[in-house]
Amino acid sequence: MNSNQTAEFDLELIKRYDGRGPRYTSYPTAVQFHDGFTAEDYERLALASNGDQPESQPLSIYVHVPFCHSLCYYCGCHKIVSRHQHSADPYVEHLVEEMRLQGRLFDPRRRVDQLHFGGGTPTFLDEAQFAKVMDGLFRYFGLHHGEQREYSIEIDPRSVDDKAIPRLAEMGFNRLSLGIQDFDPAVQQAVNRLQDEEWTLSLIRQARESGFRSVSVDLIYGLPKQTAASFTHTLESVVRAKPDRIAAYSYAHLPEMFRSQRLINQEDLPTAAEKLALLTRTVEFLTGHGYEYIGMDHFALPEDDLVRARHNGSLHRNFQGYSTHAELDLVGLGVSAIGKVGNSYAQSIKLRQAYYEAIEAGRLPVLRGIELTPDDILRREVIHALMCGGVADMRRIEARHGINFPVYFARELGEMRKLAADGLVEMDDDFIRVTPRGRFLLRPIAMPFDGYLAAYLAEQRFSKVI
Repeated sequence: MNSNQTAEFDLELIKRYDGRGPRYTSYPTAVQFHDGFTAEDYERLALASNGDQPESQPLSIYVHVPFCHSLCYYCGCHKIVSRHQHSADPYVEHLVEEMRLQGRLFDPRRRVDQLHFGGGTPTFLDEAQFAKVMDGLFRYFGLHHGEQREYSIEIDPRSVDDKAIPRLAEMGFNRLSLGIQDFDPAVQQAVNRLQDEEWTLSLIRQARESGFRSVSVDLIYGLPKQTAASFTHTLESVVRAKPDRIAAYSYAHLPEMFRSQRLINQEDLPTAAEKLALLTRTVEFLTGHGYEYIGMDHFALPEDDLVRARHNGSLHRNFQGYSTHAELDLVGLGVSAIGKVGNSYAQSIKLRQAYYEAIEAGRLPVLRGIELTPDDILRREVIHALMCGGVADMRRIEARHGINFPVYFARELGEMRKLAADGLVEMDDDFIRVTPRGRFLLRPIAMPFDGYLAAYLAEQRFSKVI
């Protein structure tokens, strides 16, 4: 099976495998992070990550802006809801100071090829606040204006005026992600996110006119009051605007974990059958209108970098989803931000006041993390190979890690044979290949290689696959 083959949507298989499981934006997942991993551990690993040729090791940076003007009931992100613009002033000051603390750990010759602002709502910041953040990034890290950069920002269309997009382009951003979720008024009312369709679509046009290389939009299926028929209108509007990428996320209703979701009337949520109908309609519509399925929730136009990366084997997965920048060290900045430096993951303090206190004391705001074992690194490689390229080359993995794959993974290969019997993978002595029917079920295909799964799957901390 060639990894470039078109995905096949098999509804019966999807129903059978629609359990809970990790999304594998990292391995080990955040559930395994622990407070025994300290700021001192992070500092040691960050300094070591510079290596002997730092100029050949670019960085990725994630900046978390937690503020939102209003509460979207479905949201599971770390956020601070405020109508007061000045409430972000102390956060910006501490964020810039964190940049100084972090920046001293990384060789200045390491240019920043990837930058992503997420939230919350990054465009909550006003022009002056944003200028301070960008000035700090340019001062303490190797930001540049080269063609190879991928500088992206998530925007809430409700939080920007008609000058915001050109301003972001002038700052160096060349990729834009717009939150849409659904244009249907009844759905918007049910999740407390009233958003004008015409204005939102005009921002996509404005981004193109301002020179943005790529525009992506986020949709969610499974929201209250959604139907396949009503969601079709949103899909039609989005496709006419022709964004380069479309992420269609499955809504995970976990009110026991996310307090805001308790404001959603559970009776308004689609049934399991209705949610599958929404997924079916989304897949058929997007692939029928020229979008290629990348994996998980992501679709892209054939000429997009994600499609090329999947075809040439360079697709990667990180905390922002699929990426074309494989294995860059990722520096997380701001409350709750997660970074990946060397063979480790680290998450920042989640509570704002505790974050401020750490920064004021001159401490890196590390809350928890994990330093990977050789087994973690091996399993991560297998999981990412399956989820990104759809092929695990067992012989190459053996050579790189000094193992006998069939012996080391005897139990896992037994699970793979069960998946093969259902047509999700194909196996021979050298390769595990995801079939076209398996491409919509990457999570259950990867899960047998998760060494921690049995210990934490029963906790129900993960969303359903569909």
